[in-house]
Amino acid sequence: MTDFTSFMDVALNEAKAAAARGEVPVGSVIVQAGKVIAQAGNRTRELKDPTAHAEMLVIRAACATLGERLPECDLYVTLEPCPMCAAATSFARIRRLYYAASDPKSGGLEQGPRLYSHPQCHHTPEVYGGVSEAAASGLLKDFFKGRRG
Repeated sequence: MTDFTSFMDVALNEAKAAAARGEVPVGSVIVQAGKVIAQAGNRTRELKDPTAHAEMLVIRAACATLGERLPECDLYVTLEPCPMCAAATSFARIRRLYYAASDPKSGGLEQGPRLYSHPQCHHTPEVYGGVSEAAASGLLKDFFKGRRG
């Protein structure tokens, strides 16, 4: 890709805000034509909603603005999406997915079900991992170290 501009810094800021709220520090942003359409951090505890992952929140917000499908949009997220979020990304027809840190415990792309490799997956976004990985991994490690005491 030429002239690539990453929006992972926006997602990282959302992850930091999520951590400040006591949420697992995951942030996400949806971009269309170089413009941020939606951004969010995890809010599962705050909303008492197990589906309120950062990716789900930005997909919902972007669809409310642009419609049910997001084929001209790119999704940035600080952690490899879980199977639920990976499926939602596919259903929304998102063009590209950029993620920072891999998630060996709950990831749905490189780990676990490897959702996009299944023939039942009707849309597979272009996937790019490791974007700002050190920063995202550091946030997660610090958060969980603080929780363990």
